[in-house]
Amino acid sequence: GAEVVFSVDCTKLKDYFSPEEKQFDCIYFNFPHCGRKAGVVKNRELLAHFFRSSAEVLAEEGEVHVALCNGQGGTPADQPRREWHNSWQIVAVAAGAGFILSDVHPFNAETIHGYKCTGYRSQDKAFCVEGALNHIFTRSTPLLCFSPRSCRIQLENQKVSFQVPQVLVDKINRGFLEPNSNHPVRTVKEELAAGLSQAFPVQDTDSCLPLLHQGHLEGVCPSSIFWITLSPEETPSPEEMSPGPANGPVLFSCADFCQGTEKNVPEGRHSPKQFYLRPSLLPHAQAIMQEGAFFPGTLRVLSGPVFRKCRVTPHSMPVFHEVLIVFAVSRGTESSCVQMLVNNITSTIHSLQQTGTKPNINLQEATSSETTELSDFAAFESQLGKIQYFVCMEADPPGSCEKGSCLGVIRTSQELVSSELVVVFASLNLDLLAMLLCGISDWRMLWTPDTRFLRQFPRGELRLFRSFSLYPPSYVHDVSFWVPEGEHFDEVAFHTLARGVSGETVVSIQLRDTFQQAGTGRRSLCYRLTFQSCDRALSCRGAAELQLRLREQIQQQLGVTLR
Repeated sequence: GAEVVFSVDCTKLKDYFSPEEKQFDCIYFNFPHCGRKAGVVKNRELLAHFFRSSAEVLAEEGEVHVALCNGQGGTPADQPRREWHNSWQIVAVAAGAGFILSDVHPFNAETIHGYKCTGYRSQDKAFCVEGALNHIFTRSTPLLCFSPRSCRIQLENQKVSFQVPQVLVDKINRGFLEPNSNHPVRTVKEELAAGLSQAFPVQDTDSCLPLLHQGHLEGVCPSSIFWITLSPEETPSPEEMSPGPANGPVLFSCADFCQGTEKNVPEGRHSPKQFYLRPSLLPHAQAIMQEGAFFPGTLRVLSGPVFRKCRVTPHSMPVFHEVLIVFAVSRGTESSCVQMLVNNITSTIHSLQQTGTKPNINLQEATSSETTELSDFAAFESQLGKIQYFVCMEADPPGSCEKGSCLGVIRTSQELVSSELVVVFASLNLDLLAMLLCGISDWRMLWTPDTRFLRQFPRGELRLFRSFSLYPPSYVHDVSFWVPEGEHFDEVAFHTLARGVSGETVVSIQLRDTFQQAGTGRRSLCYRLTFQSCDRALSCRGAAELQLRLREQIQQQLGVTLR
């Protein structure tokens, strides 16, 4: 019942099979080779043409299977692994056609009835298949579209819209914590709340927390906040600001601030009103305390996404979901109550842990010298007020709290309720907890639009995550530029720009060299950027295009001169 077609050119499949009439669920290519003593470059070209051809006749959820001899693929699955330049670089080649490596396993010829491997040096001779691997590729979702996006929200008595900062275009209003969500971040939050309710009365406060704040956040460096500014041209009169159906939405434009000062405001005009995306839920909790809407002994649980500019590091996130636990205790009992809270959180985490090892969650007393050595999460929290404890995973060596191991912070206040009570604020990073519990190594995977991610987490279940994009290729590019004389270079703004322009495919930015020109005093900086996507196909050409786009934006937005 099978149709067999001979003399098919694997690089022109659509010439033999019309995509309109037939799409394949699987395409197999066992041990491709150009013939005779063709080198790695020619065989890469063969694979590149084959993958592009396969993309034209493959079903949307189809698979491409490619078997290669041991070492040819150039992935960590090859043992021993060849040097990258001496391999077929199959994952990078497939990325050029929009494919990602979703699985790899040993090729076992004995399990295929009637299969015989021949073709050694284009002859009817067998070749060695010991250690051979079968690589299974699937389609990737496309890279992000960089078109601007507006967000419409309710601000006081009026609906307003603002332009979303480029780095947050795919992350704002995703609804991970909504009641109908099956995202692991929501499951972790619900399980934490359920665990807390077994030891404390719990009151959940999720709704009506404004996304925008106005003014300045005391103690916080302005360059680490996403500022949203009402442009002078759109500033409404007092009559226009009054609520009513006749009023249109107020348009906010995104602007960056350095050291708390605005970018060029036209002369003769008033400074626009300043708003910023909330970087923390702490001000909301403090407002609840001051309004008196609080019952001693009851835990208030607030949760939602928060937004912070930060450098590109493995554990730094420009947006994450925070859960803030607030409760008041009698003065003198705060230490024991905090320890009881952490014990409850630890036992809940252990009950949810999907891996074999149970992480040891402990408290580390905060010191001023520690904050510079911790993650961006903990360092930013220290700007919001004094921290008493860090909530950490036990690191190596024992007793330390290193970058990436800080899950949250705990602080206290003695001024918000009464002289008899102390208010405890415990802030936890839900995204890091979800990564810990589900074995997710890259925070960007939490935000992937690929439906294969959420399929692994049925409603209310936490499971060990299995990546659908294995051994993604990385590409290194350098950029150097002159900094305007006498001006401070905002490195956080540079990292944020790189995040946005690349669609979060820049995974590392390292300062490689600095140079000061004799005579003029001009300063030059050279950075090395590494591009890599955790969930999408990123080709060598695609990374080069992102690098060129980034160079243009660096010059336009940061005012530097490219070298």
